[in-house]
Amino acid sequence: MRVAIYAGSFDPITRGHEDLIRRSLEFVDQLTVAVATNSTKQPLFTVEERVELIRATMRGEPRVVVKSFGGLLVDFAASEKANLLIRGLRAVSDFEYEYQMALMNRHLSPKLETVYMVPSLDTTYISASLVREIARYGGDLTSLVHPAVADALRKRSAAK
Repeated sequence: MRVAIYAGSFDPITRGHEDLIRRSLEFVDQLTVAVATNSTKQPLFTVEERVELIRATMRGEPRVVVKSFGGLLVDFAASEKANLLIRGLRAVSDFEYEYQMALMNRHLSPKLETVYMVPSLDTTYISASLVREIARYGGDLTSLVHPAVADALRKRSAAK
């Protein structure tokens, strides 16, 4: 069974993330969407909330498993028996960081491969930070996130 991991902060999950998840399922048997606990970021949603928002977005897709993790991604991949990492590249500026991470991951776990995917044309411009900004000012989120995510963003923005 080919198991892959798509890791990120997903704060929140966007239609761009969702697109990569669905397209990844074309060449893997199971995809674990791994929500990273990153102490250097101040997320809008807790890890638990992000996990639940991803589950709501991907409801009905049994090959998608959603978990959180801390520590090294290679260790999490080993615990999940994954042999493939999925990474998204929206812009050329993403490549240098992603390339360095892929080489380090290969150094730490030589059998773990990294596959880069580019977004669909209709999701290229979407980023979680832009989605948070649009939500903050009450903008239309319809085409940017799943309805459950839009609802959570509206509630979070109204509470601030």
